[in-house]
Amino acid sequence: MNNIGLYPLVQNETIKLWKKRRFLVILLILAALIPMFTYAQMKVAQNNKKQFGSQDWRLVTQQQINDYTNRLASSRVPEEWKKYMRVQVKVLQYYLDKNVDPKAPNGVTFTSTFVANAIGLFIPLMVMVLASDLVSSEHSTGTIKLLLTRPVQRWKVLASKYIALILYISLTVFATMALAYLISGLVFGYGGWNLPSFTGFKIVGSEVDLSYVHPVPQWLYVLMQLGLVWFSALIVGLMSLMVSVLVRSTAAGMGIMLAVLIAGSILTNMVSSWQTAKYLFMVNLSLTDYLSGRMPPIEGMDLAFSMTVLAGWGLASLIVSFLVFTRKDILN
Repeated sequence: MNNIGLYPLVQNETIKLWKKRRFLVILLILAALIPMFTYAQMKVAQNNKKQFGSQDWRLVTQQQINDYTNRLASSRVPEEWKKYMRVQVKVLQYYLDKNVDPKAPNGVTFTSTFVANAIGLFIPLMVMVLASDLVSSEHSTGTIKLLLTRPVQRWKVLASKYIALILYISLTVFATMALAYLISGLVFGYGGWNLPSFTGFKIVGSEVDLSYVHPVPQWLYVLMQLGLVWFSALIVGLMSLMVSVLVRSTAAGMGIMLAVLIAGSILTNMVSSWQTAKYLFMVNLSLTDYLSGRMPPIEGMDLAFSMTVLAGWGLASLIVSFLVFTRKDILN
């Protein structure tokens, strides 16, 4: 009789994930790396002060604009890079015109910048560590046979793993942002929640449409980033768990996802002329770039497109996982 409910299965999977101590390892990694990034950011601010004689953000931003403009005049710079530079010049000039420092040094802006840089590879790698052996490790230890001899439907077993994974993905994303804010705030201060930040930049080719740009308080901007980072991490988690279902070897599963994520990070900087690459999930992971007005990897991509592509990959991974897991021959 299939009389075991979903809740005790979820509770069991949550406890198993906790006992693996991988979430604690992730917290330790964050606690070790974030101070390094904070120190690097502090050194940048000190170097700007030495270079310009002050920490006037307007001078720093104007210098960035001048650097981009000078590089645009060079014939040795590839056209793809020039498109990116033209977009950045217009975005930075917009902040100058509005007299708003896009990188005001405080804990909030550090957190915002940190997660924007981490969404493409760092956070997906942490999620992969959590998800890559949820099923494959059960094969190697033999516990999958014991679990499936109990009166429980297979779909409930896999669903409980997904639910537990979503819980830990949420904790990982929240912990990343919380630790970034708490640690960087010791150096830069904890203020800045109500400072304005602009979003709504629309990239059309190498032009920037400013008609939709509007200011939002930093707390709202960070919440928007939090949602996008969580969604991106969720898709990576679904993909990793699918690989864990398909591949019985934990090492092989982790190797596959590691190779895919690193390849995606490289492709993002190289695929501007490969139009069909925009349908690859790893090229669409950096959702927060659309908030800040950064140029997409491939012309024509926008936030709605990337979220749709990611949702499609996530749904496909769920379907494949349940189809394979419910029909797989566990004894062989």
